[in-house]
Amino acid sequence: MSSDGLIPQHGGYRHLKSFQVAQLAYDVTIRFCARYVDKRSRTHDQMTQAARSGVQNIAEGSKVSGTSKKMELKLTNVARASLEELRLDYEDFLRHRELPLWLKEDPRRADLIARRCTTAEAVAQWVREQHGQNGPGGLKRTNNAHAVRPTYPEIAANAALTLIAVACSLLDRQIAAQAAAFEKDGGFTERLYRIRSNRRTEPDS
Repeated sequence: MSSDGLIPQHGGYRHLKSFQVAQLAYDVTIRFCARYVDKRSRTHDQMTQAARSGVQNIAEGSKVSGTSKKMELKLTNVARASLEELRLDYEDFLRHRELPLWLKEDPRRADLIARRCTTAEAVAQWVREQHGQNGPGGLKRTNNAHAVRPTYPEIAANAALTLIAVACSLLDRQIAAQAAAFEKDGGFTERLYRIRSNRRTEPDS
């Protein structure tokens, strides 16, 4: 229905940038866990489920927004929390293996974001390119000042963390916008009241 009707336009989650990046992080996580996390471990299930939850709750929140702005806000918050859980799992992966967590200022993060990958394979190609680089950012320094090529798990985990950071930032803005709209216009009940009130004041035809 149009925005003037009782149920406004809703459900266009596939066009949301937050959904697109979260879905990409999910696809990357599936590949990452298949390669680097024991399939029999709880961590494997937790990471894949957290990644899936981030995607599914964005979609569900979008679909339910037509009749419940409160539920939309709640589900978007659940999606944000799921991605935060996933972020911690990746950070744990790096810490437990004594692999470096890239700083926000690391140029490799900006390079991946600028690449605007849309598929897990495109991210995997970027990981392979980073592993093969010999210039700045392609090598890390040890305490002995020897140049050591970063491992595939290090690059892949940090690539996933970069995507998650983008998705979380987008969701933070989305949640803020939803909260402001809900505070200003209310939800389905308020909309129904306004429409009924307007119809009562309309002159009889």
